[in-house]
Amino acid sequence: MKIALVEPPKDFWFVMGKYIPPPFGLLCLASYLEQEKPESIITVADSQAEGLDWDGLENRLSELEPDIVASSGMATANAFYGLRVCQMAKQINPDIKTVLGGQHFTALADETLSQYPEVDFIVRGEGEETLTQLVNSVDKGVGFEDILGLSYRGTSIVHNPDRPLRCNLDEFPSPAYHLVEEHMKGYYFSLMAEEDLPFAIVEGSRGCRHNCSYCSQWGFWRQSHRFKSPELVVDEFDRLYSEYGSRFFWFTDDNFGLGAHTEDICDGLIKRGLGDEIQWFCQLRVDDIVAHPGMMGKLRKAGAIWALVGFDNPSMEILNSYRRTGLEKDNSKQAVDLLRDNQIFSQGTFIVGHPSDSHESVDALREYADFLDPDIASFFALTPFPGTEIYTEAKERGWIMDDNWANYDMVHAIMPTMHLSREKVQQELFECYNSFFGSWPRRYRGILSENIVTRRTYGYLAKQSILANLKDLFK
Repeated sequence: MKIALVEPPKDFWFVMGKYIPPPFGLLCLASYLEQEKPESIITVADSQAEGLDWDGLENRLSELEPDIVASSGMATANAFYGLRVCQMAKQINPDIKTVLGGQHFTALADETLSQYPEVDFIVRGEGEETLTQLVNSVDKGVGFEDILGLSYRGTSIVHNPDRPLRCNLDEFPSPAYHLVEEHMKGYYFSLMAEEDLPFAIVEGSRGCRHNCSYCSQWGFWRQSHRFKSPELVVDEFDRLYSEYGSRFFWFTDDNFGLGAHTEDICDGLIKRGLGDEIQWFCQLRVDDIVAHPGMMGKLRKAGAIWALVGFDNPSMEILNSYRRTGLEKDNSKQAVDLLRDNQIFSQGTFIVGHPSDSHESVDALREYADFLDPDIASFFALTPFPGTEIYTEAKERGWIMDDNWANYDMVHAIMPTMHLSREKVQQELFECYNSFFGSWPRRYRGILSENIVTRRTYGYLAKQSILANLKDLFK
């Protein structure tokens, strides 16, 4: 049985600069397939790392002659790429079985199978076991009715019951980085680290215990937060550092969390002498930062250089509607100060386009970003991602004015508000970036900062012309 796991050609998300990440989700699927079905021939076709355009990917798949093609479970903005991979596979050989998964296709399994005949199967939720059982069934020529978490087209569209989440993440094997070994030094993230620092992704946990209304993660992971043992996480860092030369790491956890688990990871990295050798990024919550102020120094000593923190909005009414807690003004300011005092670069995120937003409320948001003064700010349009409560409400109320998934990238306005047209929301988003990054004092402070990460980041942003790219959205 030949399985091709595909990362399709796609554009950079210009807000984050140029980057080529390893196809982490595919590597997790591949490692479990290798463990459970070692006789299979598994190939990861990473179009970015291999420099493949769509014609190149078609040639690559034709050479592989796979029995099954599974495209990466990508964000909504990239969903059409996955569909295009399935279409391509069917054109190469109609007998190839095509598979999609991830949050977008889990939420829209019925719609996808109804509208796109080139898609044979959708793996819903956590994919390792479901995909492996699907491969077994295809290999043996038996039915699919007993495979939990699988949707497929029979005489009608069938959605098998959900698969329970695996309780113990330590039971999963390490991601199959050996399948992309020749490309490891070519993975990079220019905004966050120099291009000569090879980039890898590490997973410390899956899910989040919170239930923010705009987030698709908690529904996908059923509001659970499961952790890998700290020792295994540190082992993964060590392996990627020692065997593949990785030096910059992205914690893929949607909520890294702070507490005993995090402290054990940091202690392990420090004890092995990795803290001075590596750099890493994580996503933190304001309430966690202020509840564990003493952890910031240990994070930095263990190699943390960059933290993404959601501040969303200064309005408690809006925050309550998002079910966002712990974001009181004083807490948020304290979080920024704690990160800065410990030489951890802070990237603050803010949301434009709440149904109640007006010019005045967005103006207050801009002032709030200036008051908090994170090292950089990212302003995002409220986006109704499938699988979220925002999507359900927006669809019921007729708020969605753009059904092109490619624009669900958080920099295209998808909905109006009660006081602003969709075009006005787009304009307000641009003005947020223009206000923050157009400030010459802030630019000078960034370029002259004592923090080397801040200096390099502001120099890089100046070269990328992000404001010009955002302005192009109006054309």
